[in-house]
Amino acid sequence: MKWNWGTGIVVGMACFICFIMYMVITMSTDKNYSHDLVTEEYYAKEMVYQNEIDAETNMNNLKEKIISKKVPNGWEIVFPAAMEPSKIKGTLFLYRPSNEKLDSEIKLSLTESNLLIPDNNLLDGRWNITIDWTYNGTFYMYKEEILY
Repeated sequence: MKWNWGTGIVVGMACFICFIMYMVITMSTDKNYSHDLVTEEYYAKEMVYQNEIDAETNMNNLKEKIISKKVPNGWEIVFPAAMEPSKIKGTLFLYRPSNEKLDSEIKLSLTESNLLIPDNNLLDGRWNITIDWTYNGTFYMYKEEILY
């Protein structure tokens, strides 16, 4: 049999088609590659997500916003002065996208309107801060991405 450039192209295309078919069959039958985007309890999760949207809306409707800034000994979060600190109940969640071992959750127990996240809890890099709290029966949620 003569081997010329036309035969090479046909053999190359046949190999490529076999490779693609192998990948399609492997991805569609192997359980390790099964990542469904739909959750089991879709409506229940949707209701929770709606609560988050409502809490963020409540936060945005406040006259005085939360102030978040870097200070020499950590990261300071200042709640609105109109809110009595002892009535603020909730949690602060620190999420480190690059390392889940650094994630932490802090229960809010305020005596003054300032909350300090100590320097030893934060490594340099990106952090997501989520504060979920209630004040006088109203839910609030504050989210911020920071570079420390």
